[in-house]
Amino acid sequence: MTNTAPSDLPMSNSNTGLTLSTAPVSSIEIPIKGHAIRVPCVYINAGAIIAQRKTGISIASVMDEHLLDHEVIDHPEPFIAKLRATRLEADVLTFAQKLPDVAPHHSYRMEWDNSAVIPITSFSEWLEHRVEYDVRKALRRSRRLGVSAELAEFNDTFVDGIRSIYDESPVRQGRAFWHHRKSFDQVKRENSTYLDRSVCIGAYHNEQLIGFIRMVIVGTIATTLQVIAKRQHFDKKPITALIAKAVEICETRGLSHFVYGSYIYRDPTSSLTEFKRRHGFEQVLVPRYYVPLTWKGRLALAMKLHRPLAERIPQSVCRVLRDTRNRWAERQVQTTASRS
Repeated sequence: MTNTAPSDLPMSNSNTGLTLSTAPVSSIEIPIKGHAIRVPCVYINAGAIIAQRKTGISIASVMDEHLLDHEVIDHPEPFIAKLRATRLEADVLTFAQKLPDVAPHHSYRMEWDNSAVIPITSFSEWLEHRVEYDVRKALRRSRRLGVSAELAEFNDTFVDGIRSIYDESPVRQGRAFWHHRKSFDQVKRENSTYLDRSVCIGAYHNEQLIGFIRMVIVGTIATTLQVIAKRQHFDKKPITALIAKAVEICETRGLSHFVYGSYIYRDPTSSLTEFKRRHGFEQVLVPRYYVPLTWKGRLALAMKLHRPLAERIPQSVCRVLRDTRNRWAERQVQTTASRS
């Protein structure tokens, strides 16, 4: 990610007694569906505050909020005053608390973020009491078939291995895979964020990288940025081996939680949610707040326009649409393969 924003420039406001940010609006690159997109940005409290337009309104948020090792919005009222003093055009501000702080602290409109979390006690407790029997069986199978999961150094060899995983198929989980056929430099740049706090774990078979996890350490929390493996090695259960190694590393480093994205992505009956449950993850709800900054923002929150469109469509309709998309994507892969 790159940016062109300068540091905060403070200005005194005699009416409020606050120090307000007059940092000009700049821009910053963020990844959206595999593409680097520039969005408006200002810097407040050493955090990049970005504005993204969704369903007709502009929503401000802290970029990479869950990965930062400091609090950008520790005191909301002064922060909101600083944000209003900038020229960033935003109708709504959203921010969340961080694990393990899950008790709501503020009176703003609140909704729940859900995270897939393994509380870390010990590797043996996870393996013997948290996971299902088939996960233990899969881990034994993985080892028997020669898969080893181990800490990996982020170097050019590792980046080449990541590219080989990305380039295995143009479709994953029923949709076009955003990372397919990216250049070496793109893959290296996109996986180089937060390297000083990153942990890379590789799953190897015959010295070939067949899967990897990259996670970022934030305080005592390990948060995954990516978990992926080659589909041709599915029978060797590399993802199970990677998760087991991640839990082991978390225990060794004295971390308190291992977080793997959301527990539920719209559909609570999805195979991914079931996969996480069987691997010992549990759902943890974290408060997320929404603060209207304009009349348009107040109206949008009242009409729930801040929520993604897919969340406002009945689950039964979403399942039909997903199944249709998945069948179409698989046909595209088969057509491409037959032509090559």
